[in-house]
Amino acid sequence: MSHQDALAQLLGGTAKVLSEKELSDKLKEDRPLRIKLGVDPTAPDIHLGHTVPLEKLRQFQQLGHQAVLIIGDFTATVGDPTGRSTARPPLTREEVLSNAETYTEQAFKILDREKTEVVFNGEWFRTMTYEEVLKLNARVTMQQMLQREDFKERVAKGQEVRLHEIQYPIMQGWDSVEVRSDVEIGGTDQLFNILVGRDLQKEEGQSQQVVMLMPLLEGLDGAKKMSKSSHNYVGVSEEPNEMYGKLMSISDELMDRYYLLLLGEARDESLHPMEAKKTLAQKITSRYHDEEAGKGAREDWDTRFSKRDLDAADLPELASSDLNGKTIIEAASVVFKEAFGMEKSNGELRKQFITTGAVQLDGEKLTEPQAVFAGEAGQIFRLSKKQSVRLS
Repeated sequence: MSHQDALAQLLGGTAKVLSEKELSDKLKEDRPLRIKLGVDPTAPDIHLGHTVPLEKLRQFQQLGHQAVLIIGDFTATVGDPTGRSTARPPLTREEVLSNAETYTEQAFKILDREKTEVVFNGEWFRTMTYEEVLKLNARVTMQQMLQREDFKERVAKGQEVRLHEIQYPIMQGWDSVEVRSDVEIGGTDQLFNILVGRDLQKEEGQSQQVVMLMPLLEGLDGAKKMSKSSHNYVGVSEEPNEMYGKLMSISDELMDRYYLLLLGEARDESLHPMEAKKTLAQKITSRYHDEEAGKGAREDWDTRFSKRDLDAADLPELASSDLNGKTIIEAASVVFKEAFGMEKSNGELRKQFITTGAVQLDGEKLTEPQAVFAGEAGQIFRLSKKQSVRLS
């Protein structure tokens, strides 16, 4: 691949790069660049939103550059304050290491394990003396740290900012010095932290890293950032049929973004939108499982929804006792949340699903939102063309 083609590929899907010229100049050095991505394993599982920077790291890796995955076993015990209105609850080192084990296993579904340099930042932070910590702190000012929007907002509102939180950007920046990174990848919310790394590298006489910011991925609702708390996520360890089904629920507008950010490619415009969406769902499912699983999930979806043979389909199950006695609108809300990880407002349920006749029990339309739901084991409760459950 030519230099210009490589640059164009690496810039694809990014939100901001500081700067494109610096990246171009580094690529012209004709050597493997050291590409840093730091992750704090604060939870055992990751979702597709977490994979966006991993996909970009994979692109660099495929072009012959050195992927450096920093496991923040030390920084995770502090917790990244980015976007937080309060300090994160502290984690023990044992919890962090346990999370790191499953986190990295899932990350290596994307990255080439044999070509990835994995380092734990506790290797250098746990050996620092208090004198060394003080010298590191002396390199930044309190005014610099309080320029962070999240810190400024908390101070303005009279909310506390703990001193250990102010250490976080300094620690992330020092990671860049330790691994001598040429490029650091992060979300758009990581700009401040990565710039601190550039400053510290300059003071150490190192070449400053390029800042490569990736957009935050919207969840299945197409509005909020993908997260477990918003119930709009797709976990990379979810079962193939569940993963495929969730991806088939996204809008056509969101499909192009998922192609670019999760697969690093453009949608084939010659395909019908439905076919393009099936291809997207199959490719992503295959990546996190295997080709056979992706193909099987697509066949199952076609059986359930394209062929309308719901009786033979492998549907999610939900106890009828969890729904009986509730109103139709309440029952539909429960199923969307529990079976498909999606939250729907009452207005959305009423207008888009219930009054349109999409909500059905064994083929009978349930069009009265306040009617009482009464289902039996074995019946199929259909919410839409894409979401149905079997009652148990």
